[in-house]
Formats: sequence, C-alpha cells, structure tokens
Amino acid sequence: MKASVFVGVSVDGFMARLDGALDFLPADGGEPHGYEEFMAGVDALVIGRNTYETVLGFETWPYAEKPVFVLSSHALAKAPDGARMEQMSGPPAQIAAALAARGIGHVYVDGGITIQGFLRAGLIQRLIVTRVPVLIGTGIPLFGATSRDIVLRHVLTRSYASGLVQSEYAIVAAGGDPGGASHGEPSP
Repeated sequence: MKASVFVGVSVDGFMARLDGALDFLPADGGEPHGYEEFMAGVDALVIGRNTYETVLGFETWPYAEKPVFVLSSHALAKAPDGARMEQMSGPPAQIAAALAARGIGHVYVDGGITIQGFLRAGLIQRLIVTRVPVLIGTGIPLFGATSRDIVLRHVLTRSYASGLVQSEYAIVAAGGDPGGASHGEPSP
C-alpha cells in the first residue's frame, strides 16, 4: 500500500496553531494547487483524532465520499451524514496492513501525530508540503523528532501567484520500527 502526505504549513514549519486553529491557511485552500488532483488519486484517508475533530467544525465534510479511517482509542463524535468514517487504533504498521488487506492501494495520511508515526514507521512514500507565506512563531510542527535520518529525494517545487510554494519529495530511506516495513526506493 502506498501512503502520501499533502499538507499546508507556515514557512516556519507549523501545520496548526497550538490550539489546533488553521486560521493562517488560505480560506477555501486558496488558489488551485493540486489538492483536487491529489484527492482523485487516493483511495482513503487515515487521520488522527485531533484532525477529525477539527474537520467536524468545517461547514462541509471535506472528504466527500472517500473512506476516512480515524485513529483513536477514545470515543469519537458522530460523523456527518454521508461521511464514510471508521475508527481504528493500533500502531501504523498494523493499520497499514489492515487497510492493504481490505484492498486499499493508496492512502492520504493527515494530522501531525499520525504523519509523524507513519514516517517513523517507514510507511510514507510521498510528501507534498505547501508553504504558506506567513510566520506564526509557534504551533504544532509538521515533523517531530526521529531516531534516524529520513532521506528524501526532491521531485519538484512549484510556486503560485499568491506566494504559496509547494515541494514534493519521495522518501528514499527511512528509519522504521524494528522488524518494520521495507525502506527501498519508492515507486513513482
């Protein structure tokens, strides 16, 4: 199974304010920058509880009818009508194996803790990071501590009229959990 990240961050590397607010991101995603095309290529989403609770506050469910797997061992608020949400818990490798066994070929991983866990486990193959032209000083970082380097291969960088700068990377090698996933060259 392939796992990708598509995320917006402040130039200083924060994906949300400390309270989870996303008010520094462009309203409605800003100008088109590949999100719709990215979403068309994924089978499902894996998100953390905090991300789930944040998107429940949006006016509309942002994932249409894509299956959304929310990682949490705590009870979750009910999903909106029409949303395909399922709760799961366990380590990233177990989640990935369960989804692959269900025939899911490509997942979009979102949420700080979830992204960090999947990266540490060596389960992410593609990172698309869009930097928003703002410094917020403090917040929830996109990347946390790692026990080893995670080597990336730059694929391309695009800039947009609004000042957004988007870089795409392939994961070349990552330090995963002992006995974990393969860490070879990712497939395109």
